[in-house]
Amino acid sequence: MDISDAYQHCEQVVRKKARNFSYGLRLLPPPKRRALSAVYALARRIDDIADGDEPVEQRLDRLATARAALDAARPDLAEPVPYGSDSEEPVPLGHGAATAGSGDPVPVALSAARSDPDAPMPLGPGAATAELEDPVPLGHGMAAADLEDLVPFALSTGPPGLEDPVLVALYDAARRYPLPLSAFEELIDGCVADVRGTTYRQFDELLSYCRSVAGSIGRLSLGVFGTEDADEAVPLADALGVALQITNILRDVREDRLAGRIYLPSEDLERFGCTLDIDSSGRFTDPPDRLVELMRFEADRAHGWFRDGMRLLPTLDGRSAACTAAMAGIYRCLLDRIMSDPTEALAARLSLPPWRKAMVAARALAGAGR
Repeated sequence: MDISDAYQHCEQVVRKKARNFSYGLRLLPPPKRRALSAVYALARRIDDIADGDEPVEQRLDRLATARAALDAARPDLAEPVPYGSDSEEPVPLGHGAATAGSGDPVPVALSAARSDPDAPMPLGPGAATAELEDPVPLGHGMAAADLEDLVPFALSTGPPGLEDPVLVALYDAARRYPLPLSAFEELIDGCVADVRGTTYRQFDELLSYCRSVAGSIGRLSLGVFGTEDADEAVPLADALGVALQITNILRDVREDRLAGRIYLPSEDLERFGCTLDIDSSGRFTDPPDRLVELMRFEADRAHGWFRDGMRLLPTLDGRSAACTAAMAGIYRCLLDRIMSDPTEALAARLSLPPWRKAMVAARALAGAGR
């Protein structure tokens, strides 16, 4: 299979399913954006298996198949693909984008969010739109090194006999970047726990799960971003993944409960006198004041992990830092909403409006240009 087709498939997956992830991904130079699209596409596939409607044993079998298929994406590291270094210059804030101060229009290439993933984000009077899969225009912030990378990329093919576009793209990405592909096995371990309905007595047990399903993606992302001090950066990427996952758990607490899943540690439930039982209409039966205290306690815990994880940004190049700041910023906004009014998250799944996500990404991009 042609690698350009494989990457195009992965970028389509991102465009349709990435939700918050796409806002940060769009800030990367094309080589890194392609590689992380491949990472996301496989992670999305694994997660979709765990969340599927098939019987438990069938989902476990499919996760085992996904684990075995990882070997097909492991490249021969003796023959890496040469390519130019990525541009570390931020996308300029002219040519269809403005600085990210209060009230300014959002930058080019930030598409509308989950409610209509195919809809482009308006860019202000007279500005053109850009869909997520469109490349950042060469000549406006793209260095020659990005163009050089397209030459071996365009001529590449995947390993003989491999026709799965996600694995073909991941194979190529792993030849270009030091991806710790074993992290996908950690993700699969976490998804196996989901399928089996694992619950957690103490926070340390939940922490291990968070590191499996979210810290793993942080470490894979770091392989694409690059860092001069891995000993410092890897634990910080892991911490940021934990913060994102706790936020996910709080955002989805009602949705997960309706699906029969409880992630919050039982010792925390006991501490605040909660059970997370639901009535026939899907409403929690615990006293609202106790639920509010529980949610704020967990949200404060997530804030602590964010404080640690955001120390990752200075270890990254400008555009990788902007990508990370955009994704983390969107989740921190969600967490702030949960902290401010936990009853909102207890009643329905929260999300930010497209303009708010775009503004977070715009600010991250503007910060990368300083």
